[in-house]
Amino acid sequence: MYGDYINTYLAEVKEIVDKIDRKAIHQAIEILKNVRDKKGRLFILGVGGGAAHASHAVNDFRKLASIEAYTPVDNVAELTARVNDDGWHTVFARWLQGSSINVNDAVLVFSVGGGNAEKNISMNIVHALDVAKNVGAKVIGVVGRDGGHTRKVADACILVPVVNESTVTPHTESFQAVVWHLIVSHPNFRVQEGKWESVTHSV
Repeated sequence: MYGDYINTYLAEVKEIVDKIDRKAIHQAIEILKNVRDKKGRLFILGVGGGAAHASHAVNDFRKLASIEAYTPVDNVAELTARVNDDGWHTVFARWLQGSSINVNDAVLVFSVGGGNAEKNISMNIVHALDVAKNVGAKVIGVVGRDGGHTRKVADACILVPVVNESTVTPHTESFQAVVWHLIVSHPNFRVQEGKWESVTHSV
């Protein structure tokens, strides 16, 4: 019983690897290189697992790729104050406005559904992306399902293929980590190797 699920799940992982859009990943890298060249900033948004990814990814983009990166979830005081005073649906949008997001910047979204205005789902992401697009900032998404609002407005959208409706969330969140690690370790984008890679090369 356990073996059947393990084998099925890992087979799904292999299928996603085969199907994921390489061109979209390349587009994301080119956008991020351009943002860095212009001394722009990268704002990373996500909730739940995506929020944890955002915090981790900020570190990697700053340390390995030398791109100025931030996420609102790293400041729980500001995040909760904005939720308390203004509401959850505007928390990311107002944070971006407070950060003076502009045409040189980019927003990276980690979300399973990408936000959906019609269904009133993840409106914090929907409003934030509308703010970003209104000032001409670039939008990148690593999302699942149909990509939602993120896919509609993104300049580059990496859609994690749905291979099993019952495992959409774990696969999407897993591949968000795979994709951002691919980007920050890409030799045409990274500026510094990770610690263990540099140690291995020096031995």
